[in-house]
Amino acid sequence: MTHAFLTPDQVVERFTTKFGAAIKGTRVGERREGKRKEPSYNIWIDLERDLLKPAISTLMELDYPHLSVISGSDLGDSVLLLYHLTIYYGRVKGEYTVTFSVLIPKDDLTIPTISDLIPGAVFSEREKQEFLGVRVSGIPDDRRLFLPEDFPEGIYPWRKDGTGIPDSMVKDLWAMKRPTDRPAPPLPEAPACEVDTGEATNSPRDQDSRKEGSQS
Repeated sequence: MTHAFLTPDQVVERFTTKFGAAIKGTRVGERREGKRKEPSYNIWIDLERDLLKPAISTLMELDYPHLSVISGSDLGDSVLLLYHLTIYYGRVKGEYTVTFSVLIPKDDLTIPTISDLIPGAVFSEREKQEFLGVRVSGIPDDRRLFLPEDFPEGIYPWRKDGTGIPDSMVKDLWAMKRPTDRPAPPLPEAPACEVDTGEATNSPRDQDSRKEGSQS
């Protein structure tokens, strides 16, 4: 099925018209790179949590999106999740990145899975569960993906509060310094440089030059 190609502003308008005040903010960024300075667009749409799946479905109506990653950040009382997607993927001079941002409070760190819409999202969702303590409701596979099975429960490496990595788990490798009983690693030998001494050479051209000089 071929979808109509929309401008970045028309993409934003599609969401603001459909969802109204549930859209908390929008912005379109433009950058120009390369010799020809062709424009590239980034679209940011701030959503309420309950709007995430309807927003993904709406984006799919425009063009099936390519999900790059779901990123997350601890902001103190809340966690910000960013869903980085691309529409018109592979279209020369026509790809748009669309980022949905969702702010969820720490006293209710839940978000619905989007893996039923974009199956590959499950891997990034599992990462957010492990590293930020976000509970992804409806996720089809909630096993650990990155942390070992014996990693302590209730500790989330990306959190900046009391559930983050404790000092007792931090290894200050920088303080170990280099062992004194090991020889220093050998340095590679620098290539020899040719030095122009200004002396005459015995090349055919130099010999011809000397002959011409003697004849004159």
